[in-house]
Amino acid sequence: MHGWRGRIGLIVPSSNTTMEMELHSALPEGVSLHTARMPLKDIAEEELLKMSSPAIESARLLKDANVDLILYGCTSGSFIGGANFEAELEEKIEKEVNVPVITTGTAVVEALKILDAQQIIVVTPYTEDINQREKEYLEANEFEVLDIRGLGLVDNLQVGRLEPYEAYRMAKAMFMEEADAIFISCTNLRTFEIINALEDDLGVPVVTSNQASLWLALREMDVREKIPSLGRLFVEY
Repeated sequence: MHGWRGRIGLIVPSSNTTMEMELHSALPEGVSLHTARMPLKDIAEEELLKMSSPAIESARLLKDANVDLILYGCTSGSFIGGANFEAELEEKIEKEVNVPVITTGTAVVEALKILDAQQIIVVTPYTEDINQREKEYLEANEFEVLDIRGLGLVDNLQVGRLEPYEAYRMAKAMFMEEADAIFISCTNLRTFEIINALEDDLGVPVVTSNQASLWLALREMDVREKIPSLGRLFVEY
């Protein structure tokens, strides 16, 4: 039986081509991943807000697979509605399907906190207006954003085509000694290949949307696997 150790139900935007592949590449033995989708082509406020309704139907379908947890796999979709949006979304889905729910936003915040990161640098593929919403979200969770920069992309398929080295080079160019950690945002941005390289080269922990999502999902299911390829978060916590 697949998923004898735990089953993750993942909801991703319809145009996301990265998150499933990265999570599948790192799943511990005995953990399975089951995916549903919700409509989104562009990383724009209106489309991001609309995703919350189809997410409920996606969660209902995932429940049929007897998943142990549902992961809402979209970073910008977690924070776009303001400070309470994420918690309300988790509560709404849980009420409908009676399965524990976490969002990527929740996972990122928990990861940064357990790493004792307070001053952070944020790398994104987003436009300036989405970056501003993310900055507000992180500051509402008591992080100091030293710098946040994006690539100005709206087309989510274009984000999925980016090579991991682009996130690496951007993070390295932005780095400053005051930073406690680097956060690379977006579940459609490939990062697994460059986490250890960044941590080795800059000497601070690196949190990415997909890494943090997998980490919290596993911890919530009491799967305490260490995955050295995914950085300090998966080795120490």
